[in-house]
Amino acid sequence: MAQVESTTERIVAADAETVFDALADYSGTRGRVLPEQYSEYEVREGGDGEGTLVHWKLQATSKRVRDCLLEVTEPSDGELVEKDRNSSMVTTWRVTPAGEGRSRVVVTATWQGAGGIGGFFEKTFAPKGLARIHDAVLARLAAEVEK
Repeated sequence: MAQVESTTERIVAADAETVFDALADYSGTRGRVLPEQYSEYEVREGGDGEGTLVHWKLQATSKRVRDCLLEVTEPSDGELVEKDRNSSMVTTWRVTPAGEGRSRVVVTATWQGAGGIGGFFEKTFAPKGLARIHDAVLARLAAEVEK
């Protein structure tokens, strides 16, 4: 089993605090910015950053649906970490200043991939698919906070 990683980033025309607060707002903004690959979104505990427990289903491909139950932590300023209780997936969102009134958002997801030939295909294609999904989240987030 090899570790698989997908990283996506975007510059957003809003200050880092505004962007981070929107990302951490699981009770409001986060649910609104998720694209059609996400379903059954539900905040089960908390709702604002650290201590949140959130559920969704992520349809990564036409045949692959992940049932995700995520524990949210904030290990450092500008960083949200979502650990899936149902898999080895960990998604880290980092928001940093990128000039006057702008911020850089980097999302990195890692997980333990399958072994063998299936693992080869997962490591080759899954990061690109997840990057497209995360790019859609970031585009919708930017549209939300750049109003």
